[in-house]
Amino acid sequence: MSLSASFNLKIRLPSICYKPASNLIPALPSSLSITNSQQYECPAFLFPPANQSVAAIVFGDGSHSRLYPLTKRRAEGAIPISGNYRLIDAVVSNCINSSITKIYALTQFNSTSLNSHLSRAYAGACLGKEGFVEVIAAYQSPEDQDWFQGTADAIRRCLWVLEEYPVVEFLVLPGYHLYKMDYQKIIEAHRSSKADITVSVLSSSREEDLGFGIFKVNAQSQVINFRENPEMDSLKSMSVKNSVKFDDFLLHNFPSMGIYVFNKNIMGQLLTEYFPFANDLNSEVIPGAISVGMKICAYRFDGYWEDIRSIGAYYRANMECTRKANNAYSFYAIDSPVYTLPRNLPPTLITDAVITDSVIGDGCILSKCTVDGSVLGMRTRVGEGAIIEDSVIMGSDTYQTNNVQNGAGEERGLCNPVGIGEGSHIRKAIIDKNARIGQNVQIINRDNVQEANKEESGYIITEGIVIILRSAAIQDESII
Repeated sequence: MSLSASFNLKIRLPSICYKPASNLIPALPSSLSITNSQQYECPAFLFPPANQSVAAIVFGDGSHSRLYPLTKRRAEGAIPISGNYRLIDAVVSNCINSSITKIYALTQFNSTSLNSHLSRAYAGACLGKEGFVEVIAAYQSPEDQDWFQGTADAIRRCLWVLEEYPVVEFLVLPGYHLYKMDYQKIIEAHRSSKADITVSVLSSSREEDLGFGIFKVNAQSQVINFRENPEMDSLKSMSVKNSVKFDDFLLHNFPSMGIYVFNKNIMGQLLTEYFPFANDLNSEVIPGAISVGMKICAYRFDGYWEDIRSIGAYYRANMECTRKANNAYSFYAIDSPVYTLPRNLPPTLITDAVITDSVIGDGCILSKCTVDGSVLGMRTRVGEGAIIEDSVIMGSDTYQTNNVQNGAGEERGLCNPVGIGEGSHIRKAIIDKNARIGQNVQIINRDNVQEANKEESGYIITEGIVIILRSAAIQDESII
């Protein structure tokens, strides 16, 4: 779903009635407790609605990404997904659908396309009386000559902006995850527990390393221990000091989602008083808050959640969009629409093509081709006789003129037009934007290679998936 092209769409979001949180861990017997010094006593019913009292802080990029080469020229949040969208659209849409309409996007690495997308898609849209999506790009100042050194440093440097409105809590969100969450529920759970910080955790364990660490939680949903990376021998572990010995069966380990709710005053104290030199929220500030005895509670999330931090995860998320019985993430839910930039493109033109179990973006031109189990992004052109299977084609930023298609770009090495040439066969691949795939090309990983760096030839193979680089040109008859 797109916001108004004139950027004057007024979205009136209904007020949300708070209901008791149903997914907090069952209560601990009254004989066991943790003493914490940082609490506030304001009854939950005195809080104003979330669209007035909560500001979201969204990070469009992260460290240690394994999405290269998709992040060669863009931030993670700007990566296209499901034909028409960017990854960050899922998180911003969660905020809008949860009546959280004060949204700050903090960006830094390769942020040009991300900043442009956010500004054009959301800036100027009236999300209530004081709603906004404001992009705060990394900057230098007389006091700070360096760029943002991490998530904690970025928030600390931007506190003077973030504190402009009289909000009560900050909701901190990574902008490169794919999931649907009603943030009202975590806010309500945070207030009900009178926590200083609430962390969102996954109810079910995952086999892969999620990168946000593991929280050990007691039966009252209070966090008592944090392990940054449980796969390593030397674990970074910090816990609350208390005289109560907890039995093992009362403690549970939950993977962190990297989503946090901070009381506004607690955020300021942690970043400016307790840990003024900390750079990262996840690995420094959260463990530090546990060590000084702040009350940190866990909110369990049991829905679909995908951390799009690797090529394999990105590929799987796109493939989920093509399945008929999709229990993962839906872009079609009426009650939780996904917003993005309106492009005003023409409808997709399909001529004698066979398309099964696929997602086709706007403005594509498909001629007598076969597309099966694939995602085709906007302005994708597929020539006659081409076969595309289990692949992600990101499409093109612009349509080509007839001069280029007729060979005017030949002396620049651009004799093939942007898109998939006639007779080409693509299987289990990711074709980045503006790529030129010639005629009778086979991108099928013929030798079943798992890892290969052929960037000079226009492609990389990661986890057995062939990735054609942005604007790469693959000549006629090539076999990859």
